[in-house]
Amino acid sequence: MNTFLIAIIIANVLMSFKGFNDPVFFNKYKFHMGRYQAGEQIRIISSAFLHADISHLAFNMLTLYFFAPVVMSYLGNFPFLIVYFGSLLVGGMLTVYFHKRDYNYSAIGASGAVTGILYSAILLRPDMMLGIFFIIPMPAYLFGILYLLYSIYGMRAKNDTIGHTAHFGGAIGGYLITLILYPSVLVNHLFMVVLLTIPIVVLFVMAKMGKL
Repeated sequence: MNTFLIAIIIANVLMSFKGFNDPVFFNKYKFHMGRYQAGEQIRIISSAFLHADISHLAFNMLTLYFFAPVVMSYLGNFPFLIVYFGSLLVGGMLTVYFHKRDYNYSAIGASGAVTGILYSAILLRPDMMLGIFFIIPMPAYLFGILYLLYSIYGMRAKNDTIGHTAHFGGAIGGYLITLILYPSVLVNHLFMVVLLTIPIVVLFVMAKMGKL
């Protein structure tokens, strides 16, 4: 396993377990809109290394483990870090944009960064097949589109505690950064690039219309 990937996973595990056992630490470093606006911008990054429980942590780290090698094989190790942390930041900033008036909004988890890696991998290898629940086969690009549409639904419904906005922002980050770092995707997989743009356009049209 790549050293960078190991380091990210270890950092997530160590901070998450510290948070599991130390509520003061957890509350100090989770994302909280009111504290962010009071000047604690570091929470955008620190919250991405905290998780709600072991299953939340395991799901994110397994997803990262499976898709990070695809990104590394095409882009390299340092560009992988750019995609990971760039997606993390875009996910955080989109969260700030959509929840800036909700001062009690809070969120945790590496989902934004991990979703960015997932979308980068889909752009680079759109022919990949995923095993949903490790059983149901599904083309990676179809999963990507459905996932973003589900995130839009979740952002609109506001009926759960999932950070759908960070997921969506991470996907946008992974999408744009990959196109910048590996522009040949526009030539090799132009149809897929356009297809994956559709839910992103839908999100901002709905936001402009006040539907979110």
